[in-house]
Amino acid sequence: MTEPFRLALTLANEAETRRLAMDLAMAAQANDIMTLEGDLGTGKSTLARALIRAIAEDDKLDVPSPTFALVQPYDLKRLPVVHADLYRVASADEIAELGWDEVSDNALLLVEWPDRLGGALSGDRLEITLSLAPGNGPNARRAELIGHGAWAARLARMAALRTFLDNAGWGGSLRRHLQGDASTRSYERLLDGQRRAVLMNAPRRPDGPPVRNGLPYSRIAHLAEDMVPFVAMAEGLRDAGLSPPEIEAIDLEQGFLIIEDLGSDGVLKDGAPVAERYLAAVDVLAAIHARPRPATLSTPKGPYALPAYDREALGIEVELLLDWYLPMKDVRIPASEKYVFLQRWTDLFKEVEAAPKTWVLRDFHSPNLIWLAGRDGAEKVGLIDFQDAVMGPAAYDVASLAQDARVTVSEELELQILSRYASARKAADPSFDMAAFARLYAIMGAQRATKILGIFARLDRRDGKPQYLAHLPRIWAYLQRCLAHPALHQVKRWVDDRVPSP
Repeated sequence: MTEPFRLALTLANEAETRRLAMDLAMAAQANDIMTLEGDLGTGKSTLARALIRAIAEDDKLDVPSPTFALVQPYDLKRLPVVHADLYRVASADEIAELGWDEVSDNALLLVEWPDRLGGALSGDRLEITLSLAPGNGPNARRAELIGHGAWAARLARMAALRTFLDNAGWGGSLRRHLQGDASTRSYERLLDGQRRAVLMNAPRRPDGPPVRNGLPYSRIAHLAEDMVPFVAMAEGLRDAGLSPPEIEAIDLEQGFLIIEDLGSDGVLKDGAPVAERYLAAVDVLAAIHARPRPATLSTPKGPYALPAYDREALGIEVELLLDWYLPMKDVRIPASEKYVFLQRWTDLFKEVEAAPKTWVLRDFHSPNLIWLAGRDGAEKVGLIDFQDAVMGPAAYDVASLAQDARVTVSEELELQILSRYASARKAADPSFDMAAFARLYAIMGAQRATKILGIFARLDRRDGKPQYLAHLPRIWAYLQRCLAHPALHQVKRWVDDRVPSP
C-alpha cells in the first residue's frame, strides 16, 4: 500500500490561498476526490471557490455556497466539478438522496465536511484540513494536505513543482492549463505581468510490461524516457538556425522545464491547413535535410546520442495495427498471417535502414508547429514536441507533415508540399534523387499510417480517449494513398484482404 504524502502550508493572505487553489486546479483530474475539513470560519468555502474559479479560468465566476442545496455541479470546459457541502447532513443514509452519483461521473468531487459520510470516502483522495494560524497574521490559515493512494505521488510532485517555480522566479504567476498531447506530459502557460512562458511537466516515463526480449514497447520504439532528449534537440535545432523554444529553467531530475512561449498561432485556420504555412514548414525540413546532422548532441548532463530508427522500432510500431486496430474491428489473424505481414514490412525496412540518416523529429505535424509571423525564413515556424527524435530517413517527417494525422491535407496540397521540398533539396544538392525519395516517402507514410491506426485504437480502448477515433477515416485514406506505390504492392495485398476500413 502506498504511504500517504503530507504537505503543510501557511496561507498568510488571500494571494497564498489563490496560489494553493491554482496548484490544486492544475493537478486535478477527472474522477478525483478532494475533501475539505476544518472548523467553521477556517476558509473551506473560500478555498473551494478559488479552486473552482481556477479550473474555470474565470475569477468572476459565481460560486455560491452549496450549504443549502448540498450539491452544486459546474459543467466547466476543462473539468466538470461537483461541489458538496455536507454540514446539514445528519447521517450517512442521507447521502444516497443527494444525487451526486448522477453528476459526478468524470468530474472532480469536492466535499466539505466529509466526516458526515462516516468514512465512506476512501482510497485515492486528497484530504485538505484548514485551521487558523493567528501567529502568521490576522487572516492567516494553515493548510495540511494528505495525499492517499495515487494522490500521494501527485501531491509530492505538486510540492516539488512549487519549489521549482519559486526558484525559477515564477512562484506567484498565473497558471493556465494548455491542451496537451496523447502522452503523460502536461503543459501550462505562465503569466506574470508582461512576462509569459510555458511550463512543461514531464515525469519520467515508467517502463511498461516487457513485450519482446524483456524490453517494454517504449524502449524498443525509442520513446523518450525523460526530458534530456528534448533539451538536446532544442539546442541542436537552434544551432541549425530554426525556432525551437528557448529554455529558461530546467530540472531534468524531476522533469520540469520552463520554456519560451511561442504563442498559439498555428498552421491551421478554421481547422484547415493554411497552404503558405505548410509550405514554410516543409522548408524547415528541407533546411534540416540539406546537410549532414550529428547523431550526438550536447546537454547539461553530457552527450546525448540520438537512437537509430531501426527495423526493431519500425516493426514494433506497425504491429500496433495487429495488437489494437484489428481487435477493435473484431478481426482475428492467425499467427502464420501475422508472420507474413511482418516479413513484408521487414523487407521494406531494410531499404529504410540503408537510406541516408538525418534528424527525424517524429511528430512534425500541425499540433506541434507554431506560426511566428514576426520572424523570417525558416524561423517563421516554431517547433515543439521533438523529444522522441531519432536518426532515420528524411522522408518520415515529410510524410508526417503532408499526411497530417490531425487534419485532412488534400492530395493537391500534398503534391505542392512534395514539389516545394524537391525543389529546395535539388537547389542544395543537384544530385538529389526525387524518385528514390518518393519511394521512401510512400514506405514511411504507410508505416506511419499503419502505426497511428493502432495508436488511436489503443488510446480509445486502453486509455479511455475515444476522441481519437474520429481521425481513423483520414488515416485510412492516407494509408491507401501510400499503398498505391508499387514498392508496397505486397503490403497492399495483405491489407486489402484482411484489414477492414474504419
